[in-house]
Amino acid sequence: MREAAPWAATPERSKGRLHEEQSGSERGPRDAFQRDRDRIVHSISFRRLRHKTQVFMAPDGDHFRVRLTHSVEVAQIGRTIARALGLNEDLTEALCLAHDIGHPPFGHAGEDALEEALRGHGGFDHNGHTLRALTLLDSPYPRWEGLNLTWDTLEGLAKHNGPVVEPGWALAAANAQMPLTLGEWPSLEAQVAALADDIAYDNHDIDDGLRAGLLSLDQLLAVPLVARGWDAVRARFADVAPERLVGELVRSQIGAMVNDLIVETRAAIGTARVETVDDVRAAGTALVRFSGAMREDERVLKRFMYANLYHHPNQLAAADAARRVVAGLFAAYRDDPARLPAEWRDRLPEADPDRSRHIADFIAGMTDRYAVTRYREHVGDIALPEGF
Repeated sequence: MREAAPWAATPERSKGRLHEEQSGSERGPRDAFQRDRDRIVHSISFRRLRHKTQVFMAPDGDHFRVRLTHSVEVAQIGRTIARALGLNEDLTEALCLAHDIGHPPFGHAGEDALEEALRGHGGFDHNGHTLRALTLLDSPYPRWEGLNLTWDTLEGLAKHNGPVVEPGWALAAANAQMPLTLGEWPSLEAQVAALADDIAYDNHDIDDGLRAGLLSLDQLLAVPLVARGWDAVRARFADVAPERLVGELVRSQIGAMVNDLIVETRAAIGTARVETVDDVRAAGTALVRFSGAMREDERVLKRFMYANLYHHPNQLAAADAARRVVAGLFAAYRDDPARLPAEWRDRLPEADPDRSRHIADFIAGMTDRYAVTRYREHVGDIALPEGF
């Protein structure tokens, strides 16, 4: 195994778990970060991601990405970057695999509906719900609630996008249980996970958008990063039909972004004179980053994707239907808790905000298709856009 860089997180220097566990190898010779990764992979929350929206809601086609396949792709990119930088690959992979576990059905549309439903009770945030799911709701072990992940994994999930100044109620509750130094920057492994997520969806959403017919190659060539990549791919494969080269374009863009990030991050670590993981947290800025030129290219690409894919009329119609489903379910369970499954009904708190949050917990765990089925059972039929 490659020797870790001095600024990498290591299991030996971990702050441990909330609940002490007996050491031993009765389930295989794995260190703490490997166990975290494996607990995430084996969790119910992770399995549900296979039927949760990435870009397209409950898509008809088998080839579109969902939250599960997206998370696996993020982990592949993250692990590649971590290896190049001498970071802990297992912690990076755990963070990449778990980063979207808190998403409710229908992605951001579902999140908007739950935020509105909980407006008077603290709101809803998918990142905070990731911590809630992994420290409370997903409880497969007999002696404690949650997965009992290490401090390092919980810290990375809490603030992989940077320090959190004003945590929402769900993240605040996780922090009260196990203080996560929310005001500091996280480990480099967490910073890698955040940008691996960006690299994955920036590029794979292009692939899905083209496959769905909501984007055209001519449109995409207005984006400088894509145009340069397409010119390079066409020059390399001049004898290949253009329709065969979309996959190569996506792969080459991912490679360009990964290589840029690695070079820029190495320079940033050197400039900051980082020698330990504590130096990383005290640096006062993100050290895993793109160059200025790539950062601007990536911003332009994101603006294009929002204007032409995420806010496409077909997508907006689907999002509107999704919000109606989630809002309708919340109202149905609030009005008649007997509709909840027995294991959720029996634990329903008497008063708000806990009562409403409990109902939101149940809905947030739903897959897209389960939510639609329950809506039709409890509320009524709903006309869904084609391909929903």
